[in-house]
Amino acid sequence: MKNLCYLILVLISPVLLTGCGILGGKKKSGAAMVNDGMLRGVSAGSRYELPRSPGMVYIPQGNFHMGPSDEDPAYAFSARNRSISISGFWMDQTEITNNEYRQFVYWVRDSVVARKMGYVKAGPDGEERVDWVKVKTLKWSDPRVMEQLSSTDIILPPNDRIFGKKDVDPSKIIYHSEVFDLRDAAKRENAGKPRSTFIVKKDTPIYPDTLVWIRDFSYSYNEPMTKRYFVHPSFGDYPVVGVNWKQAVAFCEWRTHYLNVFLDAKKRPQESDFRLPTEAQWEYAARGGRSQTMYPWGNYYPRNKKGCLMANFKPGRGNYSDDGGFYTVRADSYWPNDFGLYCMAGNVAEWTSSIYYEGRNNFQHDINPDVRWNAKDDDPPLMKRKIIRGGSWKDVAYFMQNGTATYEYQDSTKSYVGFRCVIDLPATSMK
Repeated sequence: MKNLCYLILVLISPVLLTGCGILGGKKKSGAAMVNDGMLRGVSAGSRYELPRSPGMVYIPQGNFHMGPSDEDPAYAFSARNRSISISGFWMDQTEITNNEYRQFVYWVRDSVVARKMGYVKAGPDGEERVDWVKVKTLKWSDPRVMEQLSSTDIILPPNDRIFGKKDVDPSKIIYHSEVFDLRDAAKRENAGKPRSTFIVKKDTPIYPDTLVWIRDFSYSYNEPMTKRYFVHPSFGDYPVVGVNWKQAVAFCEWRTHYLNVFLDAKKRPQESDFRLPTEAQWEYAARGGRSQTMYPWGNYYPRNKKGCLMANFKPGRGNYSDDGGFYTVRADSYWPNDFGLYCMAGNVAEWTSSIYYEGRNNFQHDINPDVRWNAKDDDPPLMKRKIIRGGSWKDVAYFMQNGTATYEYQDSTKSYVGFRCVIDLPATSMK
């Protein structure tokens, strides 16, 4: 399975594209300012080094027919089949796993504790920063560490402890993010407003809701999954669940911050943001370059010619174990599609960045279509519907189809919804 340690790969320049006569020249951009009266250009850096997260694959630009590839059984006609063009992007090969999300949880936990214990130092800009050298000396198995933290609110109060065991309070693991709202800043009526107007600051509790395994299924015994799924090493490579849309967005923002801090330290240019895919990007990636097919593997059935089920879902009338899994399975199970993406159908449904609106296909653009709405807590529920795609381990085959869209509310958590990230980086040969 992949992890979040970053490889740095060199993008060789100049770029040579031979298809259809596209040829990059050998023009040099100035490495130094030479006062000779000539236009030489100024490079943004001495060279470009492409960071790529292990486990991401490149989805090339292309065109596809977005929407149902089969009849609409409900005759709702909420999504029309239309031609869409998508620019290239990178996408996680699998859903984000428990191990990967746990890295996020531990980073936030350690950051919160570091500030409580005074493990901070002044940064280059004079702002207070976490001293990660000191943080690494923390030993969570040492009772003296818990004793030091017992006077803070990060440890569960005595009334909430079982047999007096001191544990970190999950509700105190809160991620603070600061992002620039480009869409709001781009509005004509906002021209000339100060930059601070468009900076969005928010705090998000990020620990997964492990109680979803009980809450989602009435009169059903699922307590072992509640107790073990996120914390037991046996499920480390399984997709994380119990994460709402806002937590998935916070993960993407942290992943961006985590990468850019590293790049800043190496004096390299910052990169695009990690984010949730749009609905169109997700469907294009799921199709794997195939046109008008019902599933990521093609038409027409969820079994191959040998009778093997192609994904983790609810076969027949509810034979959950027939596909090899009972609940979720490893995020790299079954066969990948033609883009090399695993479980784009079944296992867990996946959050997208798009709002669910029945008439969205009638007005969105045919170039990278995207309909978003950053709903506030006091917005009506109708505005909080976010599109999920791919179907899950508890869904019938219809929800696994490439063109099927449904929704969950952005502040809801489910035992059958996870996510994966995308990032906009140039294509290059990876070895």
